Amino acid sequence: MNLIVAILSGAVVYAVSVLYAGIGETFTERSGVMNLGVEGIMLMGAMSGCVTAFHTRNLALAMLIVILTGAVLGLIFAFLTVTLQSDQTVCGMAMLILGTGLSGFLGEDIASKPINLKFTKIPLPVLSEIPIIGDILFNQNLLVYIMYLLLPLATFYIYKTRWGLKLRALGENPAVLDAAGENVFAMRYGYIVFGTTMMAISGAFVSLAQTNVWQEGMTAGKGWIAFALVAFSSWNPATLALGALLFGFISNLGSNLQIYLPGVPTEIFSAMPYVATIVVLIISTGNFRKKHTAEPAALAKAYDRESR
Repeated sequence: MNLIVAILSGAVVYAVSVLYAGIGETFTERSGVMNLGVEGIMLMGAMSGCVTAFHTRNLALAMLIVILTGAVLGLIFAFLTVTLQSDQTVCGMAMLILGTGLSGFLGEDIASKPINLKFTKIPLPVLSEIPIIGDILFNQNLLVYIMYLLLPLATFYIYKTRWGLKLRALGENPAVLDAAGENVFAMRYGYIVFGTTMMAISGAFVSLAQTNVWQEGMTAGKGWIAFALVAFSSWNPATLALGALLFGFISNLGSNLQIYLPGVPTEIFSAMPYVATIVVLIISTGNFRKKHTAEPAALAKAYDRESR
């Protein structure tokens, strides 16, 4: 039973590490913009959070810098894709390369040095005492609890509010919103910046909650997993959470199986989440999926007012 609790508790932590980025990418793509640079932005968030925490010993300030880092990267990406109307795929790959290289360079001085400052577990009174469920869900850190609130809020915003209706219209037919007097460009700027900020927080979760150290490339493909889950979940935050939990379970199951199957190469267990990612991508791009896709019609298409 202790093993099961450990696997499921770890699955929740793993899920949250990709959910912040997944929600950010969901809102970005719902607005009609595709950002392939999730992994690079996560690395910048992980690095900026660790560097700030290492030098200031202040977690709140570290998270503020993480948010500012994500916002700045979002403004750069929005300027390229919305204002200059550059190819979103190329800009996303450029953001990936920039974030990967710059994070490694700026974080070089503290690489592999313990920060000794992280988000620790905070057992919730009463709830954490519930057998099994209490240890799994209510003996987590602050960023996990924030996600418990963020997920239903994101789902409610997209499907039950007027602003959510405009967001969906923005990704389907921005010309209609423009004709109705809405500022399509400002809206896309806002959602892109929100998305990259969430991606940066996702990276900071890896470095300041899951671990307690900065290492180059430490997100290890979680940005790509988040990106794949967005399409697989049909751009729905609730379904995204289920997918993230599945990946978390697979990842933690592999880690624990290493103890009981010592003769099996560890690389096989480490590869399990990424094999699952490939399967998800195949399913989400299959012909049967395309017939019932919920993909925003204007996704990855630059909007030009003159072409209305």
